[in-house]
Amino acid sequence: MSTPSATVPPPRSRKFGQRLHDFWEQVTEGAELSQLWRQFKAEARSSYSLYSREVDWEQVHTGTRWKRPFRAAWALFKVFLMKLSPARRVLLLLAILLLIWPRSTIVGQHTVVSFNTGTLGVLLLFVLLALELADRVTMKRDLEIARDIQSRLLPNEPPVIPCWQMAFRTRPANTVGGDYYDAFPRSAAPGRMLVSVADVAGKSVPAALLMATFQASLEALAALPGTLADLARGLNRYTNAHSLDGLRFTTAFIAEFDPATGTLDYVNAGHNPPFLLRASGAIERLEATSVPFGISATTTFEQKTVGIGPGDAMVVYSDGVIEAVNDREEEYGEYRFRDVLVRLRGVDARNLLEAIFFDVDRYVGQARQHDDITCLVLRRE
Repeated sequence: MSTPSATVPPPRSRKFGQRLHDFWEQVTEGAELSQLWRQFKAEARSSYSLYSREVDWEQVHTGTRWKRPFRAAWALFKVFLMKLSPARRVLLLLAILLLIWPRSTIVGQHTVVSFNTGTLGVLLLFVLLALELADRVTMKRDLEIARDIQSRLLPNEPPVIPCWQMAFRTRPANTVGGDYYDAFPRSAAPGRMLVSVADVAGKSVPAALLMATFQASLEALAALPGTLADLARGLNRYTNAHSLDGLRFTTAFIAEFDPATGTLDYVNAGHNPPFLLRASGAIERLEATSVPFGISATTTFEQKTVGIGPGDAMVVYSDGVIEAVNDREEEYGEYRFRDVLVRLRGVDARNLLEAIFFDVDRYVGQARQHDDITCLVLRRE
């Protein structure tokens, strides 16, 4: 009678290989090598742009040609170095010196001690990396809190309007962004809806702070009686007081429409002209009626009126859509955007919105997003 065989444990090399594979999957989050390489190139290009814009390239290109690469490397290194705190600059320089001269010798009265300082240099670089990562983690946590707050300021779902469809979406380039969109009934004009898309100059936290105050001002002014032009003048007074002499201006498209008649009044303050897709196949542009908010306190705002008939659709967007770039630094462009709208003019608002984002993402590929992207679609059934 045969006895049951004992379970044979897997070879140690197989266990090690599995652990190594699990660790690799955790580090890469399951991404392929080609994806990692494209991501690295995009991040390297973005980092280079950050440092290179502070280099005086005219000075770099002076002198003999063979010295220019060294001048460029030294200029970029100085910009990189000055991004650190003074203590960390000294730490980095010390680590570099220890790596350049990796061996040191101490001569005593009766002994000669030689040791490798390169290891200490590597250790100092890891300490510097740990300090920078700690700052990044702290900042990331704060930005995630800011992102949650900002997401609550923007509507999650469009209002339900009989015989109308609405869809909107935003995607910031960083954790928080300066694009804004909203749609709500205007209490000062019963039965009418206010729709707006705005873009604060800049990105990240400064733009997000100004976006929040712009939203608060718009909601407060929308509750007061007056025309859309009156509302725009009030917004401009506030924006101009906080625009840092026009450096933090805001482009905006603000419209008020009557769902019963389809009449739409609008003010376009230097914003990208929205597309009005007619059911007949015609395409209209709602061009700017003034300069952006925050440029001048004496700006006059012209209010215009159009009609949105059954089957018509209006597409409002921020410049992040048409200025999205691929790996070759080529812009998506208005003509590609227009082509998508023409081909899909008959689909419902939500599917048109998704198609726009899909086509932009397809064109951009793995390139890093450099500006906030926002789009709003309003369609009359």
